[in-house]
Amino acid sequence: MRQQAIPRKNAEMTLSVESRDGAHPRYRSLRQRLVVGNAVLLIVACILTVVVIAPRKVSSFEGNEAILLAVALGLVTLVNLLLVHRFLAPLRGLTALARQVDLETPGQRIPDARATSEVGELAVTFNEMLERLELERREATRRVLAAHESERLRIAQELHDEVGQTLTAVLLQLSRLEQHLPEDLSGDLVEAQDAARASLEDVRRIATDLRPEALNDLGLASALAALSDGFGRRAGLRVAREIQTPMPELTGETELVVYRVAQEALTNVARHAGSDIAELTVTSNADRLTLTVRDHGRGLPNGEMPYGNGVRGMQERARLIGADLSITTPRDGSGTELRLELPLNGALCNA
Repeated sequence: MRQQAIPRKNAEMTLSVESRDGAHPRYRSLRQRLVVGNAVLLIVACILTVVVIAPRKVSSFEGNEAILLAVALGLVTLVNLLLVHRFLAPLRGLTALARQVDLETPGQRIPDARATSEVGELAVTFNEMLERLELERREATRRVLAAHESERLRIAQELHDEVGQTLTAVLLQLSRLEQHLPEDLSGDLVEAQDAARASLEDVRRIATDLRPEALNDLGLASALAALSDGFGRRAGLRVAREIQTPMPELTGETELVVYRVAQEALTNVARHAGSDIAELTVTSNADRLTLTVRDHGRGLPNGEMPYGNGVRGMQERARLIGADLSITTPRDGSGTELRLELPLNGALCNA
C-alpha cells in the first residue's frame, strides 16, 4: 500500500534513476536516432531519385541491381554510423562524467575536449564549469577554515588573557593566605592550590591547541616537535618523530594545514588505534613534502578508509593547498598509516 502511494514526483525520480543505471532506458540514444533517421532519409532519397529520373527502371529492376543498391546503402549507413559515433563521442563522455562527477575528487574532466563542433564546445563548457565549481569550492573552504582559525585565535586569547590571568591571581591569593591560616587548614589550602594550578595548565594547553604559538614563532619543524612531545605526555602515547630539516619555506596557510593534519592524525591514534606508540615523519625533496603518521594498532575498520568528520576536515584542508591525503594499511599489514603529500611549487612556497 505504501509503495502504491508514492507521490508522482518521487515515482518520476525513481524512473530517472533506473534509466541512468541502464537497466530500462526510457528513450533511444541520440546516436541510434541519427543513424536510423539518416538511413531512412537516404533510402527514401534513392527511391525518389529512381522514380523521378528513370520511372520505367523501377518495374524492371533486376536482382543483381537490387543487391548492389542494398550493399551500397549498407556501406553508406555504416559510414554514417562511424561518423555519428565520432561526432557524438564528447557527448557520451560528458553524460558519463556528469553521472559520476564528485567535487570532492577534483580534476575530473572530459579528455580531449575541443570546440570543433557544438558537441565539442558543450564538452569544453562542461570542463570549464567543473573548474569554476572546484575553484568556488576551494575559496568557500578557505573562507570557512579562515573563520575557524580566527575564532580559535580569539578564544585562545580570551583564555590566556582572562581565564589564565584570573587563575594566576587566585594562586597568588592562596599563597598569601597560607601565612594566615591555621595548620589544620593547610591541607585544604594545598589542594586548592593544586586544583588552581592544574586548571591553569589545562587553560594553557587548550589555548596552545587552539592556536599553536610555536608555529608562528619557531616554524613548522619546531611546532611539530612540540606537538608530538606535548601530545605524547597528555595522551600517554609514545610518539617517535623524525623531522627532516631544514624544511622548505612554506606559506603560513600551508604550514597551518600540515600542522592541523598532524594534530588530527595523532588525536585519531589516541582515540581509535588502541596503540601506545605512534610514528611521525616529515621528509622533503625538491618536488614534494611528505608527512606520515603511523600507528601499530587495530588498523582500519573493514579494511576501508573511514570517513568521519575528522577525516573529512583533513581532506578539505589538504585540497585547499593542493595536497594528496591517503589513509591506508601499511605494507606489513600492521596498524594504519596517514600520508599527506604536498607538491612544492611557487603557489605553496614563500618567495
